[in-house]
Amino acid sequence: MPKKRITMRKLREVFRLKFELKRKHREIATACKISSGTVSDMVKRLDTAGLTWPNELSDHELDAALYSSSLESLVPEQERPIPDWSVIEKELRRPKIHLTLQQLWKEYRDRNPDNHYGYSWFCETYRRWEAKLDPVMRQSHKYGDKCFVDFAGDTLSVIDEETGETRQAQVFVAALGASNYLYCDVCWSQDLPSWLRLHLDMFEYLGGCPAALVPDNLKSGVTSPCYYEPSVNISYEEMAKYHGVAVIPARVRKPKDKAKAENGVLIVEREILALLRDRTLVGLSGAKEAVWALLEVVNNRPFQKLEGSRDQLFREYEFPELRPLPKQPYDAGIWSTAKVHIDYHIEVKKHYYSVPFQHIGQRVDVRLTSTIIEVFLEGERVASHRRGWKRGGCLTKSEHMPDRHRCMADWTPARVCSWADSVGEQTSVLARGIMERRQHPEQGVRAVLGVLSLKKKYGRDRLEAACRRAVELGGYSRRTVLSILEKGIDKAAPDDGEKRHIGHHENVRGPEYYGGEVGCHAAAANNR
Repeated sequence: MPKKRITMRKLREVFRLKFELKRKHREIATACKISSGTVSDMVKRLDTAGLTWPNELSDHELDAALYSSSLESLVPEQERPIPDWSVIEKELRRPKIHLTLQQLWKEYRDRNPDNHYGYSWFCETYRRWEAKLDPVMRQSHKYGDKCFVDFAGDTLSVIDEETGETRQAQVFVAALGASNYLYCDVCWSQDLPSWLRLHLDMFEYLGGCPAALVPDNLKSGVTSPCYYEPSVNISYEEMAKYHGVAVIPARVRKPKDKAKAENGVLIVEREILALLRDRTLVGLSGAKEAVWALLEVVNNRPFQKLEGSRDQLFREYEFPELRPLPKQPYDAGIWSTAKVHIDYHIEVKKHYYSVPFQHIGQRVDVRLTSTIIEVFLEGERVASHRRGWKRGGCLTKSEHMPDRHRCMADWTPARVCSWADSVGEQTSVLARGIMERRQHPEQGVRAVLGVLSLKKKYGRDRLEAACRRAVELGGYSRRTVLSILEKGIDKAAPDDGEKRHIGHHENVRGPEYYGGEVGCHAAAANNR
């Protein structure tokens, strides 16, 4: 049976851990929540396809190259002989003969040149067999290799500087595998941004990066192993990639996988948190200073059964093996998903950003940093914006709009007023009057465009005259200007300010009517 395909993102992560970080298949399988056999299968497919890593192939091209029909028969149909694990175990324990699993596998391969299992399968199967005989084994770690991270179960009472209330701060603990050097920090929450920031501060404190991080299965670091979500949180994985670090989560309900972290947490709780139980700590900065002062004492205390201290081993052996920090600080990006709404915008942190309208209705991946936001569809970036902080604000790019929307969006209030200026002074006054009488200037754009469109039918001079009459009448609307043009009022001679004689009529009352006593009674009657 051919191996089951996995997502392209996880496939690329396997190759990164294998070829760039030189991790073992068993560690890669743990980090990516797949079997070692699947890792071996993927590596074999890459070799059979004649490809190297890294390469410039797209996701579709890489998928076609690795999973074409010609590569589906990688597993031989006939059964392969299984080594006698008891013999292997005895060979490994022979005194003064320093045999390795690799040498024993080569001897097994030489005995079965045409039909044998691979080296990864050989090692993995032997380890499973060995675990049944000796379930508790001492783990050995190389300098600069692994760093175990976790949150302590106990919290620390800290006064919030903003509110003055006493809050419970979370305590982050990290332990290097070889030197047992400890790092401790405090934060308000175990959420993803805090988790990433704690790691960045830890790298800065250590002055370098270990080859691998071993976290517990908390949600901020490791997501549920299902089809729709990757095993390692994508934001956590991206931070690790930037620093050239592998993430190898501990197995669920396997505390021995992170024994260093468990022991480090116990030491921190007993020798740091217990001593601070009655201290008044103000703000996270004050809490960090107090924690780090006691942490230095712990790291400098001599070992009971070994020579030296944690700090001595770290400075002499562990620090030189750490990877150097990147030249540019990492801007932590938080990943999430969003749906492109009918108005071709997505909502992220109560702010709206445009996406090309062709993606309406699709779900996209969003990477949010302190300065920018990037939108990805199937691994390809389709949009980017500077980050907006205004609640309910909106950032829209014209190239993301349909053509009909783009044409309308190009007419800003400033541009419309500029066009009105080119027609004439009175048209400009009317346009600005329309804008000022709207709650938002954008609401008057369409009305002004309607006024300017009359120039095509009536000409520039008549439009200018009509706008002058409209301003005199206080009619700041397109309807007023159109009525003046249709009735030809703009062609009439301008009012010279003199009183015009309207002729004699029996229903017209002169000023003398209201001048006397009769006029007063008549006016009062009219008012009633």
